[in-house]
Amino acid sequence: MKLRAALAALALLAPAPALAQAQSAPTLREPDVIYVPTPQEVVDAMLKMARVRKGDVLYDLGSGDGRIPVTAAKQFGIRATGIDINPQRIAEANANAKAAGVTNLVTFRNEDLFQADIRPATVVTLYLLDSLNEKLRPKLLRDLKPGTRIVSHAFRMGDWEPEQTQEIDGRMIYMWTVPKR
Repeated sequence: MKLRAALAALALLAPAPALAQAQSAPTLREPDVIYVPTPQEVVDAMLKMARVRKGDVLYDLGSGDGRIPVTAAKQFGIRATGIDINPQRIAEANANAKAAGVTNLVTFRNEDLFQADIRPATVVTLYLLDSLNEKLRPKLLRDLKPGTRIVSHAFRMGDWEPEQTQEIDGRMIYMWTVPKR
């Protein structure tokens, strides 16, 4: 009882802005897609299609369990960031990065991919839906540097024709390059 009373008293002494911040913290919305992991052979093909090389910075939008950023860091020694709206997926991704020994290269952020800062990317990977890719396309073209490679598992980007396509065990992957402005 004394501990509860002391904690209640401390809460009353907390500065008002801190309390207001805690109460107004944004709540992330529900995911737009259900989580379906990309098979490892497709991950490997996506990274090969993107011509990932030393010095690249990979961003995986809707990163799920983190297998694309983890694989990129492990195989190429590059920095990689995964962004996912589901905190459970972020926890899994962090555990996978730890198990792979790449926590020094990989970061996972619990964010809305439509709001996230993706400007450092030189490679972006996606496994969303056609409609989400189309909705994301203006952000990709606005925020990414010309020459950034975008690779999508299974889904296209409306009338933006991919530069390259490949079928891996019945699954399609597509690649685009952000054009010069």
